[in-house]
Amino acid sequence: MKIFTLKSDLKNYLAAEKKKGNSIGFVPTMGALHKGHLSLVEKALSKTNITVVSIFVNPTQFDNKEDLDKYPKTLENDIKLLESVDCDVLFAPSVEEIYDENVVAERFDFDGLEHQMEGKFRDGHFDGVGTIVKALFEIVEPDVAYFGKKDFQQLQIIKKLVEKHNIPVKIKGMPIFREKDGLAMSSRNTRLTKEHREAAPFIHRILKKARKKTGTKNAKEITEWVKNQFENHPLLELEYFTIAEEKTLISVDKFEEYKRYRAFIAVFAGEIRLIDNVRF
Repeated sequence: MKIFTLKSDLKNYLAAEKKKGNSIGFVPTMGALHKGHLSLVEKALSKTNITVVSIFVNPTQFDNKEDLDKYPKTLENDIKLLESVDCDVLFAPSVEEIYDENVVAERFDFDGLEHQMEGKFRDGHFDGVGTIVKALFEIVEPDVAYFGKKDFQQLQIIKKLVEKHNIPVKIKGMPIFREKDGLAMSSRNTRLTKEHREAAPFIHRILKKARKKTGTKNAKEITEWVKNQFENHPLLELEYFTIAEEKTLISVDKFEEYKRYRAFIAVFAGEIRLIDNVRF
């Protein structure tokens, strides 16, 4: 596996590969890699000639500096994991390499997608996401980029970014990877206490039960039921639960035929914030 830390070196290498007619697959990450990330890498490896993974903990998408400081950084182990699946290229730049001296986010208009759910609770988060993803796309110039559906709102926003800025890349959303007990895999899971880790699968169990109620209850009633399930939980605190149309991400009170819906949830397990979603 080739490892690059400088934009110019990576661009030169990939330009030469493209001249040979090789297609480029791209998996952007913030490191602390797990099986979910590796499933994206393996998909890219199977569909494109050269697979590039980036590891970059992006400061402009954190609204909480403490969360940024505590975000797990495991580069040595990440390299071993990428080598184990025969990844072609790792791009691991410094903050200065990406932002120079100006560590601020661009402002983006994602047609309202950015104001729903995560956007209501994480100020400026999606400006930071848009800034780094756009910058990485300009550096790597991939043919296809792969993202997990755990961050479904982010996936929709990246599709909108590509559409509005005419970026020539296909965006592929891949299924959520889960632990055996149902907990959605996340780099933040490593920071859970033993107690909170044991409690966390409750989140996915509730989502599955909520989905079963769609035949008899409307969206508003299901939302109230979910809130009640968390009300007296001793270890998990619900931040939000909402049922939204997949395309617009706008929350709904009732279901309409021929529209696709997804339930979204954010929960605090102690100081660790966990998100998940399921299609309804």
